[in-house]
Amino acid sequence: MPSAFQIQCHFVLIFLAASKGETRYLEVRDVSEDEPFLLLSEDLKRELSAGQIYRRSLRCIDMLSIEGQFTFTTDQPQLHCATFFIGEPEELITIDYDFVNIDCQGGDFLKVFDGWILKGEKFPSSLDHPLPTSQRYVDFCESGNIQRSIRSSQNVAMIFFRIHEPGNGFTVTVKKNTNLFPCNVISQTPSGRFTMVIPHQHRNCSFSIIYPVVIKISDLILGHLNGLFLKKPSAGCAGMGDFVELLGGTGLDPSKMFPLADLCHSFHGSAQMKIGCDNTVLRMVSSGKHINRVTFEYRQLDLQEAENRKENSIEEFCFPSI
Repeated sequence: MPSAFQIQCHFVLIFLAASKGETRYLEVRDVSEDEPFLLLSEDLKRELSAGQIYRRSLRCIDMLSIEGQFTFTTDQPQLHCATFFIGEPEELITIDYDFVNIDCQGGDFLKVFDGWILKGEKFPSSLDHPLPTSQRYVDFCESGNIQRSIRSSQNVAMIFFRIHEPGNGFTVTVKKNTNLFPCNVISQTPSGRFTMVIPHQHRNCSFSIIYPVVIKISDLILGHLNGLFLKKPSAGCAGMGDFVELLGGTGLDPSKMFPLADLCHSFHGSAQMKIGCDNTVLRMVSSGKHINRVTFEYRQLDLQEAENRKENSIEEFCFPSI
């Protein structure tokens, strides 16, 4: 009987599925019932002693949260494959090509994407990433030896690949680097606490939680004083320059999600909301004129809480899948 944590991880892996079609969009064909949960296991991380390199083979569709050396060798044509990398919120991911044996002229490819792209939706969204979408792709068949090491801009990255000839494949080494000011983040867990700081930078930062959650904002400093406003068609904080918004939806791209609430002013205290969406995002918009900071904690919303909708909860549209 799988644990609740395993069920949630399985949900995440299914959420990572993408449709056939363009080579950017992928399809989950075969997900193991047991090993995906091992990939996110803290026990495995503790078992790896300092200096020991973790090594294993990759599946066509895979997910990794630890450093190590990973090899994919095909035994049959694999046309829609991807590996999703995720770190802690304060980590960046570096992917080094150690060995590549693919037939670029024969239609094979091996690409790194700075972020995740799933079912045509990107994280971070195009509005929140420092690079245009075209520059977020690094194609081995185009760059070859020129760029054999790629570092992500946030705690997630991915490779996607197509390999026709049995015996061909590649080996990559994955490393983590510290990010002093994490901006765009996908949470590995359904609960946690995080402080997002944007120091005099004109940028937008999103923290994505791929679970229905209770989220409590305990401290907000925007540089200009107290309010939580539920979204109305004629209301909002867009004119303030610096604000935080809560978003909800069933996809990955924050720019395509439903706006639930705006926080326009600094406060010290507590603002709590229940959000029953498959994906919840806290997004900070910063003009660059101030040092903006928000501290929040979150935990998974259970079924009983979702069914017992009271005040300060987001209504109908977020709850159909609960």
